[in-house]
Amino acid sequence: MLSLNEIKVGKLIKINDEPYIVIRAAHSKVARGGAVLKTKLRSLINGNVLERTFQGNDKADEATTEEKHSQYLYKDENNVYFMDNENFEQFSLSLEMLGEMINWLKEGEDTKIMYFEGKPISLKLPPKVELKVTSAPPGVKGNSAGNVTKIITLETGAQIAAPMFINEGDMIRVNTDTGEYAERV
Repeated sequence: MLSLNEIKVGKLIKINDEPYIVIRAAHSKVARGGAVLKTKLRSLINGNVLERTFQGNDKADEATTEEKHSQYLYKDENNVYFMDNENFEQFSLSLEMLGEMINWLKEGEDTKIMYFEGKPISLKLPPKVELKVTSAPPGVKGNSAGNVTKIITLETGAQIAAPMFINEGDMIRVNTDTGEYAERV
């Protein structure tokens, strides 16, 4: 059981027998009133967002998940397919469930899959990934005052804003939490 002080961003908690991840948590205390924790939670099973307020001595069950290494195979219109590295069984997760996370995966890459009660529910990405730039418009000369960016396309098909000096063929690191350019490799 987690107390109010232990419920933080990134923590997994169980509500109605479903695992939720804490997206936002804000503590507040007004005058003589008890402590209040306002949270925003995202379901790891269906992606629904829920706002929940915890007060005083409220507690939350911690969701226990396990991680297994799997290989990303391919995606189609609705699903993303993986292969378990231990028993070589294939399984899929829906594109809706993964959301923007699919933008940071390359085919054939090893990934960590989170399991809840024996079923795959989500993907666990590293904080940063290295991707190759497949398309980058040329920088315009004289357009370099301040923090100027351009939209580039990565090998996964994702488009992000990057500095003007990034060219086609460069390898860059992308922050998977924010989807922003981090650095050139």
